[in-house]
Amino acid sequence: MNEQELHGLVDAVLGRLFVEIEASGRHVHVTKEQALRLFGHPLTPKRPLSQPGQFLSNERVTILGPKGEFQNVAVLGPERKEGQVEISLTDARTLGIDAPVRMSGNVSNTPGAILSGSHGQVALPQGVIAARRHIHLPPEDAVRFGVKDKQVVRLRAFTERPVVFEDVVVRVSPDFAPAVHLDYDEANACGFRKGDLGRIMP
Repeated sequence: MNEQELHGLVDAVLGRLFVEIEASGRHVHVTKEQALRLFGHPLTPKRPLSQPGQFLSNERVTILGPKGEFQNVAVLGPERKEGQVEISLTDARTLGIDAPVRMSGNVSNTPGAILSGSHGQVALPQGVIAARRHIHLPPEDAVRFGVKDKQVVRLRAFTERPVVFEDVVVRVSPDFAPAVHLDYDEANACGFRKGDLGRIMP
């Protein structure tokens, strides 16, 4: 067995036991109409993200809250049906917004914020959340790990400061690539570095 084959075998074994962890920084999702108001044009892709079809756009916004603001915030595409701001709880305190912990897309009865772009501003009546930690899995990986969509599990993070995360939601879809998503508060707490792995626990 040559070195390339050995590395391939190791990667295959790791893929059957672990899921790669990713740290998700503050970012914004917008609708097509909001993109036009903010930038004067639709979102333009800069580079793809780990989830198929998702991308980091060239466009950036400023998030304005009652007590503070964040400039140069990433906007992710493609456009969605409803605007959304995903921040950490630390970010929420800086902005002066009481952001609830929610799954992405669950924005009913959440606080709003003002977004400022290169072309104009948009006032979101709702949509500011701290994203609940979760695991993306395609169906075949969900079967292999013995989990189902919306199941709540524990995750052991093999990081510089190892920790077991409770209350991690599994999301299953054929559109997903396997990945654990933590926000920066959670990633910093466990000493996360790019390439770290997690293991799903019952």
